[in-house]
Formats: sequence, C-alpha cells, structure tokens
Amino acid sequence: MESPPRKIIHIDMDAFYASVEQRDDPNLRGKPVVVGSPAARGVIAAASYEARQFGVRSAMPSSTALRKCPQLIFVPHRFEVYRAVSRQIHAIFADFTDLIEPLSLDEAYLDVTADKAALGNATDTARLIRQRIHEATGLTASAGVSYNKFLAKLASDQNKPDGQFVVGPGKGQAFVASLPIGRFYGVGEVTERKMKALGIETGEDLHRQSLELLVRHFGRSGPWFYGVARGIDERPVNPDRERKSSGSETTFETDLLDTTRIEAEVAALADKVFSWCETAQAYGRTATVKIKYADFEQATRRRSLADAIVDAATLRQLARDLVRSVYPLRAGVRLLGVTVSSFASAPPAVQAALV
Repeated sequence: MESPPRKIIHIDMDAFYASVEQRDDPNLRGKPVVVGSPAARGVIAAASYEARQFGVRSAMPSSTALRKCPQLIFVPHRFEVYRAVSRQIHAIFADFTDLIEPLSLDEAYLDVTADKAALGNATDTARLIRQRIHEATGLTASAGVSYNKFLAKLASDQNKPDGQFVVGPGKGQAFVASLPIGRFYGVGEVTERKMKALGIETGEDLHRQSLELLVRHFGRSGPWFYGVARGIDERPVNPDRERKSSGSETTFETDLLDTTRIEAEVAALADKVFSWCETAQAYGRTATVKIKYADFEQATRRRSLADAIVDAATLRQLARDLVRSVYPLRAGVRLLGVTVSSFASAPPAVQAALV
C-alpha cells in the first residue's frame, strides 16, 4: 500500500532583518528601510516591504537602491539580535514537530505528518505556528503547506506578507503550470535564460518537455526539472542536514592594488571563517579564495588538504598562497572571499577518540 502523503510546512519570515529593525525602532515603521551600508560599494542585506515597492531588493548594490528610492533609510545589521529571534522561532517549531530543517535564520521546513500538536491538519498547524511567532516576537511569518518541500516553498511566497497558501494532494502539477519558470527552485538567472531560449517560460512549458531533452540541455538537473513540473519532490525534511561550507567575503570601498593589503584582508577573512569552524566544531579540508576584479570578472582558487584544517594559522597561510596565485593582478580587486568546505564527518578530537 502507498504511504499517505507527507504534510510539509515551509515557514518564511517576512522581510526578517528589516522587520526586526522596524519592530525595535518605532520611528522606522511604515518607512522604506534597508539593512546595509549606504557606502558606494555597499550591498543591501534586507529590504522592508515599503522599500520593495520602489524595486529595492536584497543583494542589490546600495548605489542602485538609492537611485530607485532616494529617501531610503539605512540601518546597520545586528546579526546577534537576528540570531536570538531565530532561536525563539525555532523553539516554537519544536512544539509542533521534531522534524525541522532550517534553511537560514528566517526560514525552515517542518514535517508535521505525525501531528505532534494533535491539531488534525497541517493548515491549522501552520496558522497556529504563525500566531505563536507573532505573539512571541511581534513579527509576521508566511507559510506554505503541501505534500512536498518544493511545493511548500513555492506556496509560502504566494500570499506574502503575513499569509499562507495550501497546495493539496494531487494539485501540484496544476499549481506550478502557470508559474513563471524563474520561480522554480533550482532555476537561477543563467538557467532561466537557457530555458527561455528553448521556449520554456512557465511550468506548463516545462511539463511539455521530454526527460531526454531536459537531460541533454541541463545534465543532472534534468530529472529534477522533469519531476517538479509534475509536482513531484521526494526529498524528506532532514533535521540533520550537514552544512557543506562556511565562508565570508567583503567588498571594498576602493579597488585594492596593494598586494600586502590584499593578503592582510584574506588573512582577516580566514580568521573570521575559522572562528565559525571552532564554534561549530566543523573542520574542512578545502580552502577557497574568491577574487572579484573592478570590471566584475571573477577568479576562484581552491586547494584541498589530506586532513582537516584544524588551526587558524594553516587557513590563513592557505588563503595567502591562493590569492598569490593570481599575481600579477589583472585589475584592481573590489571583492575578496574565503570559504572552507569538505567538512569531516566528525570534529578531529572526536575522530581521534574513535580510533
């Protein structure tokens, strides 16, 4: 016999960082607020709904945002506050299910098939979770409810802000049919352009394509696109999902040409990344340095060690060696990033204890 459909909820906080700032400063309420720096090389981390009405979005350069909305109000980020609020929200999730898969500070998947709160259905469960979040934090959340993760995530965006939407069993294919292809999880800007060149504009267009064609044009992603066009996603909610990498990057006010300064900056980024590794007790074998030049061309250098990187000095030296590999510089450097990946399955101390 077939097992009954899963009951999946995707919770997504509404304009999370900006909403926290508006909550904590009443003078910001109802105004176009962004979290970020107004500096020439600044980037928007989050935008309130009032700012979004002007076309301002997260990841947008601050200079572009200001052109769209000259009255924009910038506030610096307070990640320690956002993390604290996120912990409050996740404590609420735990009252409703043990299967919680965080995606970021402000969104998560919940599998409520077991109905821990005995509410009878996922729709009422999502509604009560949103109510509890508002009572505890003063913030609003939107929810998508469906029988798989792909549909639940799409649904949570359907009635934003402070709303929810349900895609019931058997209705997934019809729901995605009219959606623009750019809304599909896994379809970034490059893939979207490629799909549109093939005449794929909507979910219905995607549904008409054969598996063979999708594999030919999109490789390993082909079966995924073939499935989701039919409302199919078998991925379980995974509360133990391992983080695959940790990184940090910075964009500079003026382009860097001094190699001594560049190496000092990547060393500082390496220290920041390793601090996270120590806190999380997650140590990787691979170090990556990203360099973005003044003309926006990008170079990436990567090196993997036989064993995990277990001290900050090793990561600092790796970062310096990697950035030196692009000398002489082809142009000024506007951005640097350092990432650690290929995490060990257990911290080195734990591994040693198991030997």
